[in-house]
Amino acid sequence: MPRSELTATIVDELAQRLLVKARQRTAEDVRVGLGYTAVRLDDDRCGLACTLRDEIQKGCGVVKAAGALAGRPASELAAWATSAGAIAPAVGLATLNALVDVPSGAVETDSLTSLPAGPDDVIGMAGYFGPLVEPLRNRRGALRIFERRPSAESGVRAEPAASSVLPQCQIVTLSATTLLNSTLDGLLDLCRVAREVAVLGPSASLLPQVFEVRGVTLLSGVQVIDPERALRIVSEGGGTRQLGGAGRKLTVRLSR
Repeated sequence: MPRSELTATIVDELAQRLLVKARQRTAEDVRVGLGYTAVRLDDDRCGLACTLRDEIQKGCGVVKAAGALAGRPASELAAWATSAGAIAPAVGLATLNALVDVPSGAVETDSLTSLPAGPDDVIGMAGYFGPLVEPLRNRRGALRIFERRPSAESGVRAEPAASSVLPQCQIVTLSATTLLNSTLDGLLDLCRVAREVAVLGPSASLLPQVFEVRGVTLLSGVQVIDPERALRIVSEGGGTRQLGGAGRKLTVRLSR
């Protein structure tokens, strides 16, 4: 289907495609941590999503249904992915990610090795990926970084600047956390001339058919292989680095 004919958002389509599976599963455990949110299902599969704690408004950060999430149908929690706010979408996306099967062609590799950026390429990065910044800069291409929290010292620009720069980039990396704040669809619309568009991070839903039609060429996420450890790390406030031993990074190459 041409991108111009797409009507649903990415999150809406993920929820629709996984609805049948969601109706067959129950949430066994739900953890909302400082760095990530995790949901384990009754088949012991576990999904992750970033907790956007900076977007939690003061006084509005509690989950009213806390203490009653475990045991609910996965379909109910998955529907939260399209909700407003900071916490509910994370619970919903983590539930969806727990339902996703590892796609064929997924390989355990560093996403950077799959980005063939050359010295003349302009690289756009929406969402600061610390481990990728220096290696990409060392390739001598121009690197433009955009974040909701700009920093002149580290060369990070304010997010609105992406609208004028991304259309000029040959390589674009987009944080999968943009699934949570409803900005990914708009960012992808700015990347029509890029030959490589990567969606990266533990929040990424490894469902290639949803992203491929929208121009994504590389999808990189995490498969949780030790749910107990992942849940504990999330509960103890851990982030991406701490979660390393509980999951494996998977990268899928997509066609245009």
